[in-house]
Amino acid sequence: MTDDLDRLKAALDAATPQHDPKRKAENLALARKNFAERQGSEDSVRQSSDRPVTGLFRGLKNMISQMNPRGALVATTALVAVGLVITLPEREMRVPVVPVDFSQQERTQTTTRNEEQPARVEPAQAQQAQTEEDTSLGSSLSSSVLDNSFAPLSRQATGLRTLNEYAPAMLPAPMPEPGWAREADSEAFANAPQNTLRITSEDPVSTFSVDVDTASYAIVRSFLRRGQLPSPDAVRIEEMVNYFTYNYEAPGVGDAPFRPSVSVMPTPWNADTKLVRIALQGERPAIASRPPLNLVFLIDTSGSMQAPDKLPLLKQALGLILPQLTEADEVAIVAYAGTAGEVLAPTSADEVATIRTALSRLEAGGGTAGEAGLREAYALAEAMTEEGEVSRVLLATDGDFNVGLSDPKELKTYIADRRDNGIYLSVLGFGRGNLDDATMQALAQNGNGVAGYIDTLAEAQKVLVDQFSGALYPIANDVKVQVEFNPAQIAEYRLIGYETRSLLREDFNNDRVDAGDIGAGHQVTALYEVTPVGSPARLTDELRYGDQSVSSTSEELGYVSLRYKQPGEPESALIEQPIDPSVPGDDEARFAAAIAGFGQLLTGGLYLSDWGYSEVIALANETRGDDPYGYRAEAVQLMRLAQSLAEQP
Repeated sequence: MTDDLDRLKAALDAATPQHDPKRKAENLALARKNFAERQGSEDSVRQSSDRPVTGLFRGLKNMISQMNPRGALVATTALVAVGLVITLPEREMRVPVVPVDFSQQERTQTTTRNEEQPARVEPAQAQQAQTEEDTSLGSSLSSSVLDNSFAPLSRQATGLRTLNEYAPAMLPAPMPEPGWAREADSEAFANAPQNTLRITSEDPVSTFSVDVDTASYAIVRSFLRRGQLPSPDAVRIEEMVNYFTYNYEAPGVGDAPFRPSVSVMPTPWNADTKLVRIALQGERPAIASRPPLNLVFLIDTSGSMQAPDKLPLLKQALGLILPQLTEADEVAIVAYAGTAGEVLAPTSADEVATIRTALSRLEAGGGTAGEAGLREAYALAEAMTEEGEVSRVLLATDGDFNVGLSDPKELKTYIADRRDNGIYLSVLGFGRGNLDDATMQALAQNGNGVAGYIDTLAEAQKVLVDQFSGALYPIANDVKVQVEFNPAQIAEYRLIGYETRSLLREDFNNDRVDAGDIGAGHQVTALYEVTPVGSPARLTDELRYGDQSVSSTSEELGYVSLRYKQPGEPESALIEQPIDPSVPGDDEARFAAAIAGFGQLLTGGLYLSDWGYSEVIALANETRGDDPYGYRAEAVQLMRLAQSLAEQP
């Protein structure tokens, strides 16, 4: 019996090919050569903004995690169908026992061999199969179903080639450089049809909610820097105008939490109309006197967040907040991918090293269980909150909610049911490709918070450091604006922007209707283009049987009313003032008009006649004024870039 075993062992040893270092080196060289040719890099060093990631399985993990769910499903299914067999020096790897059909001629033979015993494939045969079948590898995969059994295999025993031998056929298409827009058609932007012209005698009242979000401007900038004109749906003009800081007068001590001001000036693009600017300036309370802050970072770590301008940038951006906090503040972290969980328990904000370490350990991969993440973050914020404190969930995501609640209407209902407990929700968007701006807007608008888009670390500095108080500390809730125009003075009007913030006339006095919130130091700017009675710019005809009862001799162009609630208060307060045509606009108002004109050009310029990019650039340059951080100069550069892109054939 022992002799039989010895003979069997000797036969198996003889049938097993010996390790061939020379052949291995040749295979590696061939794989590298084919890889370089397919990538177009040849022998030159390829530029990369990230450190190289080595290791087969780490690379496969990163590649799959960067895909959207459909792409990842296709890729992983293909890998399972193919099976990977890797021969390492002096050791074997346990892999699924899966035969692969490499050629039409061997299909019957492969089936027979698997039923009977493993058959050896000579290197020459493998090389021939590689030459003939590499171009059709995807169509020649076996349809065998895997079980959970694993066994030590050699490539000769199954007829499979080593990774080195069929690497050229497995190489994916070249990946775009960092900052790519993967599946751009999956992006969803929140907007509504452009505001139309209103006839004052028929519809003299305009009502809208304030908006302090700035996401749209940063998204437009991202488009332009990629050499593309933005989708019109991505352009929300009020967010472009409100991106900039203006020199508005702040409220006095004991006054309302914000100060309104109204001015009137000629319209840059139409000499026969006027622009009415309504401006709000929030109070700037001393940082030392602010209440303690409970801040819950809700971080998307799904596979779509793998790109350098997503999770890596996100971790850097959130780190900028920490020096702005005090020992009275607390920070907690919840992460969500396929599931959600607490990453950092409530921790004093002065334990900066602990918080940074928790952030640094986050990695992307898996689905996007947004609903579970929201539930976990809200529960944690509620547990952290004590009397007199401010609690805010800061959601950082690319907006892709594909597990749980994913419909903006469902999200709106879910968030609205939870905002009355005093916990605010703000949203920071990262990256492009599957950016779900519509979901982000639904979350922020209904969570008593703000929405921003972070495309660079400089933008993170602006939003999370320069505007820190406004982003995190509310001073007025449910702020609404209502303007009644005087039909004796104004024939027509239109609100520029605020399409997604429109309210019904009766909503103004209804304290149950939610509206936008203003944070400490926040500013709000709104622009109306109005057509005076008798102006040749009027676009509609007077009605033959129109109302002849208007006999007002007042020179007021209209009347502005504002409602707001003190944080935590159920009833609103009212502020009112007339639109006095004798109060002129200044360069601050004219720069806002330039940005509004820029936004209108990006959305078609329906009301701009022949006023174009040259005029908007000239106006912005003339009115840049004090620009310590260069944001206005950057806007001019973006205008010039948009002009060049618009003039391309």
